[in-house]
Amino acid sequence: MRVIGQDEVRARLTYEVCIPIVRQAMIALSRGETRQLLRSIIPLDQGRMFGVMPGALGERACFGAKLVSVFPENFALGRQSHQGVVVLFDGESGAPICVAHAGEITAIRTAAASAAATDALARPEAHRLALLGYGEQARTHLRAISQVRALSEVRVWGRDFGRAQAFAAEMSAETGLAVRALAGGRAAVEGADIICTLTSSRTPVLHGDWVSAGAHINLVGSSYAGPVEVDHDLILRARLIADSREGVLAQGAEVLAAKAAGLIDDGHVVGEIGQVFDGALEGRQSSDQITAYKSLGHIVQDLASAQALMERQSFR
Repeated sequence: MRVIGQDEVRARLTYEVCIPIVRQAMIALSRGETRQLLRSIIPLDQGRMFGVMPGALGERACFGAKLVSVFPENFALGRQSHQGVVVLFDGESGAPICVAHAGEITAIRTAAASAAATDALARPEAHRLALLGYGEQARTHLRAISQVRALSEVRVWGRDFGRAQAFAAEMSAETGLAVRALAGGRAAVEGADIICTLTSSRTPVLHGDWVSAGAHINLVGSSYAGPVEVDHDLILRARLIADSREGVLAQGAEVLAAKAAGLIDDGHVVGEIGQVFDGALEGRQSSDQITAYKSLGHIVQDLASAQALMERQSFR
C-alpha cells in the first residue's frame, strides 16, 4: 500500500495538474458516473469536527473515503485546520492501495475546483480578485486563480488587519502580483471581478449590495449546514451553480438559510458546475450577470487527485 505524504502531494499535485483533474471529476459526477454519499459530520467540542466522505469514481474504478478532522484553532498555531487521510481502494480487487495526506489534497483541490469554476463562469477579461480571508485557502486560491485569469490586482480582507497585511506582503513577494490589504470588506470587493469567500465566519462577510454587476463569486468557506458567509441579497442576485446540487440543497448553509426565510426554492440552484464544464448547462448568460459557485468540496475531487498521485510516477 502506497503512502503519499504532505511534501509529495504539494510537490506533485500542482495547479496545472489538479485543475483538469477536478474538472473531469465534476463532469463525471454530473453525468452520474460516480457514486457517493453525503458527508457525515460528527461535532466535537470547542467547534471541532470529524468528517467522513465516502465515494467511488465509477464501476470497477477506484473507491474510498476521506477521513478528516477540522480543528479551527490550528490556523493560529501554524498547522492545517483540516487534517486526515484519503484512503483509496482498488476497484478490481477491493484491496486498499493508497493512503494520502488529506490536508494537502484538500487545500489544493478546493482551490483548483474554484479556479476551474472561475474559468467557466467569470468574464474572460476579469482581472481584479478579492479574497475575504487570509488563511490557507486564500493562499491556494490566489495561486490557482492566477492560472486561469491574468490578474492585475488582488485585494485581501480579514478581521485582523495586521494578519491581512502580512498575507499581502508574503503573497506579493511569492507571486509578483500587486496584493493589497484593506481594512473593510466592502472596500475589498468594490469593483472586483472575482470574489472568493474563504472564512470560517458564522455571519455574513459579503453582502449583495457590495458586489458589482458582472462579478463572479466562489463561495467556499462554509462547507456544512451552519456558517453563513453571505447575505440573502447576494444569493437572490446570483445565478447559483453548485459543485453537487444534492449536497448544496442538503448542506449548503447559505441556500438553506435563504430557503428557511422563504426567499428561494430548490430551483434557485440552477445546476452543477460539471454540467457547465460538459456543455449541458449554460453558465454565465450575460456580461453583467452575477454568477456564484457554491463549493462544499466533494469526495470525487479527493479520490481523483489521490488516484492521479498513485498512478503517475511523475507528471509531465
